[in-house]
Amino acid sequence: MQCTRCGSERVIINRKYSGQMLCGECFIETTRKKVMKDIRKYGLIERGDRVLVGLSGGKDSVMVTDILDELRNRNIIELEAVTIDEGISGYREDGIRAAGRFCAERGIPHRVVKLKDYAGITLDEIMKNPSRGACTYCGVFRRWILNREARKSGATKIATGHNLDDECQAIVMNYLEGNLENLTRIGPVTSTAGGRFIPKIKPLREIPEREVGLYVLARGLDVHLAGCPYASGSFRREIGDFLKQISVKRPTIMYSTLRGFDKIKESLIKDMHGGRKSGTCLICGEPSSGRLCKACTFINELGVNEGEVHSDYR
Repeated sequence: MQCTRCGSERVIINRKYSGQMLCGECFIETTRKKVMKDIRKYGLIERGDRVLVGLSGGKDSVMVTDILDELRNRNIIELEAVTIDEGISGYREDGIRAAGRFCAERGIPHRVVKLKDYAGITLDEIMKNPSRGACTYCGVFRRWILNREARKSGATKIATGHNLDDECQAIVMNYLEGNLENLTRIGPVTSTAGGRFIPKIKPLREIPEREVGLYVLARGLDVHLAGCPYASGSFRREIGDFLKQISVKRPTIMYSTLRGFDKIKESLIKDMHGGRKSGTCLICGEPSSGRLCKACTFINELGVNEGEVHSDYR
């Protein structure tokens, strides 16, 4: 086999959905160009933006930081990273170290914040007697913390490493669960509530997870590859396995899922929202459709004492 771009015989990937066979250098180049093209296409970044990356130290967040660092080096954006320590013993520590090393090598400002400081409880403590799945708690708290950290640092955008697989999983999951409200929040950029939510961007939204893993290997990037111990058996994992299985015979299925959803999203938003405006949480001041935001609702349900939450965080 030969690379369809340069003729090299050192092919590392066969992109069945496009018919391309690529060597390492051409794969890296085309992938970076694809991400940059999507950034322009969806208007994810403007010159002068201050971008905060949610950097877990895993392959997705390291890849998006690596690519955005090019824009920082060209003086198009300012870039910083925050790692959220959810309190998962024996797992999160390695990710924190990988994130720290990556940022230190690049000179990217980086800090670690703890769920314990924000919510008065760790994910390990929550999962001793949970009433919901770990991914539900983690997703709500991570979004809550990222938005608050972004406002503290004056960020104009929050970048996450969500890839094509992640996005398709979210579409299928929320459709099957009948969660139309969550479906309206899926997209390359999300921003609501009159500016209280810092716009969140997903530069890797059209990059398959398999290619994210190959990219960090081809680039020789130091990442934390272990999977979250709470993810196994989750509904998201089941949907992810299903999509991977049908992609074997139908390699374009995830792209068609994404394109189809994007076509109906605007109509869905109009039907669901109807001009309704979000309010603010009575406890933390974050955007909320009810009296309390989801994060503060969870904190109350979990019985966390107010004194356990640092005053700077609530």
